[in-house]
This record gives sequence, C-alpha cells and structure tokens, in this order.
Amino acid sequence: MNISLFSFIAFTLLVGIYTWYKLRNSKFETASGYFLGGRTLGAGLIAISMLLTNISTEHLVGMNGSSYKNGFVVMAWEVTSAIALVIGALYFVPRYLKMGLTTIPQYLELRFDKSTHTIVNLLLLVSFVITLLPVVLYTGALNMETLFDVSDKLNISRNQSLIWLIIAIGVLGSVYAIFGGLKAIAYSDAIYGVGLFVGGLLIPVIALWNIGDSNIVKGLEKVYDAAPEKFNSIGDKDSVLPFGTLFTGLVINQIYFWCMNQVIVQRALGASNLKEAQKGFLLMGVFKILMPIIIVLPGVIGYFYFRDSLYNEQDTIYPNLVKKVLPVSFVGFFAAVVLGTVLSTLNAVLNSAATLFSLGVYKRQINPNASEKKVVQVGKWTSILIAIFAMVAAPLVGKAPEGLYQLLQQLNGIFFIPIASILIGGFFIRSISATGAKVAIFTGLLFYILTSFVFQVDIHFVHVWGIEFVLNILVMLAVSAIYKNKNPYTPTHTGEVNITPWKYAKPAGLTLVVITILVYILLS
Repeated sequence: MNISLFSFIAFTLLVGIYTWYKLRNSKFETASGYFLGGRTLGAGLIAISMLLTNISTEHLVGMNGSSYKNGFVVMAWEVTSAIALVIGALYFVPRYLKMGLTTIPQYLELRFDKSTHTIVNLLLLVSFVITLLPVVLYTGALNMETLFDVSDKLNISRNQSLIWLIIAIGVLGSVYAIFGGLKAIAYSDAIYGVGLFVGGLLIPVIALWNIGDSNIVKGLEKVYDAAPEKFNSIGDKDSVLPFGTLFTGLVINQIYFWCMNQVIVQRALGASNLKEAQKGFLLMGVFKILMPIIIVLPGVIGYFYFRDSLYNEQDTIYPNLVKKVLPVSFVGFFAAVVLGTVLSTLNAVLNSAATLFSLGVYKRQINPNASEKKVVQVGKWTSILIAIFAMVAAPLVGKAPEGLYQLLQQLNGIFFIPIASILIGGFFIRSISATGAKVAIFTGLLFYILTSFVFQVDIHFVHVWGIEFVLNILVMLAVSAIYKNKNPYTPTHTGEVNITPWKYAKPAGLTLVVITILVYILLS
C-alpha cells in the first residue's frame, strides 16, 4: 500500500471512529433528535457544518476550474454570501426559531396553506436528485480518479472508474445521514472542517512558496505578472459572471441559499438558542470571505503552471494542481478531506430530504397519526431512495461546456428563484394569498425553463433570475388582487428555544458588510 493511499484510509477511519465515539450513547428515535440534533448545536458546530455542507467538490473542483479560465470574477459566488448571512442572522433566523420551525417549507403552511407547503417540499426533493447531488457525486469521483489514477490501477476505463467511485461515495455518504442523523453529520464535519482549512490552505501556500523560490509574496507576484487580468473581480458584460449580476439575480439567489435553503438553515434550526444560531451564521460569513483563497486562487495558480493545456478539461485543474504541489504523503490526507466535503454535502442533503419528506409530506399528508419512530424510519428510507436516484443521474453531468459549477448554478435556478419569490413575498407582503403563491411557483418554473433551456435568450442566466423574481412578485400581486389573502398569519413564539439575540450581532454584521465591500475594492 503506497503512503498516499495509507494516509487517505487512516484519516477517513479517524473521522468515522471519532463520530461513533461522540454518538455511541445517543438515541435517534424522536424527530427532533434525528433531524435537528435535539436542538443542541452550538455556534462552532453550526458554522463548520454549514461550511462543509456548502463547500464540496463542486467548489474545490468546479470553482477552481472556473477561476482557471475566468479568474477572480467567480469569487462573487462566495464573497457576497457574507452579506446574505448577515441578513439571515439578523432577520430570518430569529423568526424561524421564534416559530419553532423544523423545515423552512413549514412556514409556507403557516403563512399560506398545506398544499403550498407540499408543492415546495416536492420541488426541493426533485431539485436534490437532478441538480445538487449528481454534480457533487460526479466531481467527487472525478477528484478521486485524478488523484489516485484508479482506472489505471484497476485496468478499467475512466468512465467505468467514475461510475464505481460514484457508487462507493454514494454508499459511504449515505451511512452517516441514515444512521446518525444531523448530529453525526455535525461531528464528522468538525474534523473534516479543520482538514479542509489546513489542506485547502496548503495548496496555494506550497505552490506560491515553490513559485517564489521560498518566498510566498514573490510567488504571488509571479502568478500575477503571468496573468494580471485574472485578478480582476469585476466581470465584463460578456464574462462568465458580469458585475451587474451582483445587483440582480445573484442577490436573490444568495438570500435564498443562505436564509431559506433547508439544507443550510437546518443547522440553525438545530441551535440550542438564538445567540448560538446568530454567532454560527456570522462566523460562517467570515469563512465565506476567506474561501476564495481555497477555491479561487488555486485555479489561477493552476493557470500559471498549466497555461492553456487543460483549457478544455478545466474541471481537472484542481486535482492536477494538488498532485503537482503536495508531497506524496499529504496527497492521501487531502484526498480524504476532499472526500469528507463530498460526504458532508451528500449526507446533509439526504438528511434534509428525509426531513422534508417525512415531516412535510408523510406526516402532514399521508399518515398524520404516525409515531415519531415511524417518521424517523420513513426518513431513512427516503434518504436511501434519493441516494440511489442521485447515483444513477451522476454520470450524466460530466459534459458541461462552462464547467460543472456553472452547470450547477444554472440548474439551481429552476427551483431556487420560484421558491425564493414566494418566501420573500410571504414575509414582506401581507396581501399575497396562497393562490397567488401557487400560481407564481409554476409561472416562474415555466419562464426560467423556456428562457434558459428552450429559447435562445441573449441575457445572462443570473439576470434572468432577477427578471423572473420581479415577474413572480407581479404575478402574486395580480392573482392576490382577485383571490384575496384569507390567512392573516402572525408569527408567535412557540418556546422551543430561547430567542434572546446576541448583543454583538449587529456590529459583527456591519463589520462583515464593510469587509466584503473592501475586498471588491482591493480586487477591482
């Protein structure tokens, strides 16, 4: 067994043993215990688990591949997240915890009606199967194949290797989600999170050290001199992410993803109190401002090393860079960390899918009298089925012309913007009715599919998000003028957790907003 493979297996086993040890006496027979970790999560676990749920190989592989071609312009996906996290910490999370929500669509039943709740639950489940999970599994398999040359070692084709790796990763990731629930995910994320920062920072640091002849600053200067245009964060109108998109569809996407996305917000819903949830969200904002060092800069460094030689294989740039700069003994460790990011995202999505179906569909619509133990069992079977569907779909996503990360964002728009529209409309416009919300969901879906995948529309897809959002709001207002809102819902405190806010939440949030603006000024 070579040393890289040994370090890979050793670190993976370490995480598994640590997680088992922390949970050895835990029982997961109640819905709160299984889906929300018993509402006991602190700020550190919330932030790290959010980070690992968000950052996976679609970022390490996909975003570094995109920055290899397009430079720092793609950092907008990350850095602007900090502002959305501030909004989430100060506005949305206090309301979610006040209402005692288990799922975000649960709010839609309170605000609109049961059918709106069910429609959104089902749309989210479909989105997991056809967008996020297949891309995560494929990029994870691609990374393992490139790092370990699995196809050569097993004497099989590259496509066969990717399929077997997708199955292996899918099965391994499902174990955490199915047998340990949210708390198992959070504890495994704590170890993988440390590994991600250590390993992720090692890549650009060692590369710049080597390029600069033992001087990191000189190395960065050489990389800059080789391609100064790649350090500009302000995208032109014809770039992969024009700067104007930050003020149209991107702001809607970021608010939805960080403030309304069940997979992310479920960590805050499991907080022990509002203070811990707010601190977790704001700490995550700090992480997002720093993340371009790990998931954008390496791609630009990759251009310094490989130039245009991998231009048509941009999603292999990151694993190739890892192999080039890391000592052999570290490759296995970092591969284990990368696998951990895949497993974290995979099991987090499966846990959220189980929560959405078992509590939002099965318990609400199919079997209202189901015991908590039965609900947990249904959740586990839901995770198994979705994992299988995702493994079947994963091999189909490998031919994205603009790279896998860009493909993921385009597909996400099918579901995210309609759901964001009715959630934002529900929170801020009291006159919107359940009928208006349901019509807007399907209007938005049809509009985005037609403009993005059927007709040739010469508008960037993120601008289309912004147009769709405005259209959805107008549709809701028009329909609600005819079919009036008959549900004057006012949130009340259920007493699930203490909702006293963190006294430094507003100053910390303002600081993050200022730093985000300064980062753009520095890299403009």
